[in-house]
Amino acid sequence: MNQRALAVNPSRCPVRAQRGLRVGAERGAVALEFVLVFPFLMLVLFGIVDVSLLLCDKAVITNASREAARAGVVVRIPQLSVTQISNVALNYTQQNLVTGGTATTPTVTVDQSGGTSPGSPLTVTVTYQYQGLVVGSAFSSLTGPVTLTATTAMNYE
Repeated sequence: MNQRALAVNPSRCPVRAQRGLRVGAERGAVALEFVLVFPFLMLVLFGIVDVSLLLCDKAVITNASREAARAGVVVRIPQLSVTQISNVALNYTQQNLVTGGTATTPTVTVDQSGGTSPGSPLTVTVTYQYQGLVVGSAFSSLTGPVTLTATTAMNYE
């Protein structure tokens, strides 16, 4: 095809040349869209990680309260004191909490108000301030830390 025909009527240019121009322009548009969407994708990814760690820490403090209550109610001579029961929960949380270096010590409350005779209840409550890692720490700085609480009640044997 001669150059004069293309100059007069550009719609007569070969299809291959038209496709080449379109593909290059589409690549630029895709790159721009990716740059715009990438921060939101990362925000969602880190949000999923933070929520997963929050749920993991909730399971840990639930298990810590259960372990402490179980240690307190089993038949043992002498029975464990309130401090010893609290230490069971604290040791469990120190070994298993996923904190990312911003750990706060959980608060353990032991309630033996019904006495220590067989059939009386023992209640152990573990409270923990979850700070978060990336998205969670930014969210916590705006709204304050998320408080996780787990309570277990068992009867003395």
